[in-house]
Amino acid sequence: MKKKILIVLLIIIVIALIGVGYFVFTDMQQEERLKTELSELNELVNAENIDMDAINDRLDRIVTTGDYAVVENAFKSYLRENFNNSIQIAEILNDEKIITLLTVENYKSDGKDFPESKNYITTTRSTLEDCKNKYTEFLTEEKTMYYINDKGLDSYYTDLYKDEFIGDMDSATQDTTVQDSIDDVIEILDTSEEILNLLSENQNSWEIEGENIVFNSESLSNEYNELISSL
Repeated sequence: MKKKILIVLLIIIVIALIGVGYFVFTDMQQEERLKTELSELNELVNAENIDMDAINDRLDRIVTTGDYAVVENAFKSYLRENFNNSIQIAEILNDEKIITLLTVENYKSDGKDFPESKNYITTTRSTLEDCKNKYTEFLTEEKTMYYINDKGLDSYYTDLYKDEFIGDMDSATQDTTVQDSIDDVIEILDTSEEILNLLSENQNSWEIEGENIVFNSESLSNEYNELISSL
């Protein structure tokens, strides 16, 4: 009788160990799948030639399950919003219209009140300032953890998200290249606006002759050239 009980207990223990081993193995598989997915996604985002379709395909899918899926979704949500904001910044910084605001062609087409140009400057500057604030916010721990906090996850998963995928935010905030580039363009927009205001307030003191702007006031010409040279 005792021998039968021992055999039954042994079978139960073996089954339990097999069950635990299975779940541990499955858990390890999920974590490895998550790390691979996010590593490959980061490579796509940081590639020299960005493939938007491939990135969006990755961002729109979830390859893990359970708590790992929550972590994956949190990171991809963070990355998606951060990436979209960065794309908007890049598009504005590379917008050729910025460098055509002070051309003779623009003076002819939009002068002498420059309503379209002034509206463009106001809108673009406001968008850039908003994008800059968002970009800086994305580099804070508070913002990065926003996507995973209050999900009811065990600390292991939140730590995995923070340490493995987000990383050290302090080192990221030390690089101000993007913010500096935005500030440079905003400064250009400010000066361009000042020049256009100068021209629109003195409409009778300048004309376009051929491919040049000509002033009938030396002081106005000097002020205009001084602003142009500051760009």
